[in-house]
Amino acid sequence: MDLTTKYLGLTLRSPLVASAGPLTGTVGGIARLDAAGVGAVVLPSLFEEQLRAEAERDWRLAEAYADSHQEAPGYLPGYLPGLEASREPRRYLDLIERAVATVRIPVIASLNGVSPGGWTDYASAMQRAGAAAIELNIYYLPGDALIPARDAERRYTEILTTVKAVVSIPVAVKLAPYFSSFGEMAVILDHAGADGMVLFNRFLQTDIDPETFTVSSGFRLSSAAEAALPRAWISRLRGLVRCSLAASTGVDSYADVAAYLLAGADVVMSTSALLRHGPDHARVLLDGLRAWMDRKGFASVADVRGLLAKSAEGEPAYGRTGYLSAIEQASHAFAARR
Repeated sequence: MDLTTKYLGLTLRSPLVASAGPLTGTVGGIARLDAAGVGAVVLPSLFEEQLRAEAERDWRLAEAYADSHQEAPGYLPGYLPGLEASREPRRYLDLIERAVATVRIPVIASLNGVSPGGWTDYASAMQRAGAAAIELNIYYLPGDALIPARDAERRYTEILTTVKAVVSIPVAVKLAPYFSSFGEMAVILDHAGADGMVLFNRFLQTDIDPETFTVSSGFRLSSAAEAALPRAWISRLRGLVRCSLAASTGVDSYADVAAYLLAGADVVMSTSALLRHGPDHARVLLDGLRAWMDRKGFASVADVRGLLAKSAEGEPAYGRTGYLSAIEQASHAFAARR
C-alpha cells in the first residue's frame, strides 16, 4: 500500500500531517508523532507580536546604554534577569534545529502575523535552522469595519511576496474562508507564488457570558462537522490552482482523512484529534486509511486523490444541485413531524 504523497514539492511518506499545536512544540512530541507515521509536522507559530516585543526590547536597551562603554550593549542581554527567558525567537530556532536533528520527516516552521514588515529576518533564520518549508498563518481580522475589501486582501499577497523574496524553501499560506470571493483570492495567491494553501484556519471563537458579563476567549477543538466547508473548497480548487492543497479542521477518524483525499487534498492535517487521543492516534488514522484503501481496491493515495473533486462538466455534489437535493431530503425526512 503506497501512502506517499507530494506536498510543497516535498515527498512525504504519508498524507497525514501533524499541524501546529502543543504536540509539535516539543522535540519529544515531534518524535512520538514521527514514530506514529505522520508525513510531516508543522511547528507552533512564532507570532508577529513576539517579534515586535523583541525588537522594542532591544531598542530600549540600546537607548538606555547609548552613552555607556561601547562594548557594554553586546554583553547586557546575558546579564539582565528574565530577558533570556523571553527570547522566544531564539528558542523557536533552537526547536527547529533540534527537531530536524531528531526526526527524518520534514519540519515545517510557522509564522503568524498580520503585517508585511518584520518577518523577513526570521523567515531567513528559519530556513538556515533547517526548516523544510514555512507556513504563513495570516490571522487577520480588520479592526476598521470600513476598510475596503481589496485593501484587506492585498495584505495577504504582500506578506506572501515579502517572505518568498528572502527564502528558497517552499511557502504555504494558511487561510480562513472569510473572503467575498474565496476562489479569486486563492487564484491571486497562487499566481503570487504560494507553494501551498492550508484550508482552513479557525479564528478564535469568543462568546458572551450573560451571567458574568464577560467575553470568553477559550479555545475549542474542532469537530467533524467543520470539515464540510474546506472539503467543498478543496474540491473546487483542485485543478484550478497549481499549488498544493492541505486540508485542515474536522479530522477525527480515517474516514475524515479519506474524504479529504477524495475531494482532492494533497495532505490532511490534524491537531484536535491528536490532542484528544494522543499522538499515537496518528497510527490509528493511517491504519484505518490503509484498511479502507485495501477494501476499496486502491493501491496508492494517488489513486484516491480528487476522485470526487469538481468535474469539468459541473459540480453536482457541491453546487446548487446538491443544495436543492439536500433540501428535498430534509423535507421528506421531517415531513412526518408536521
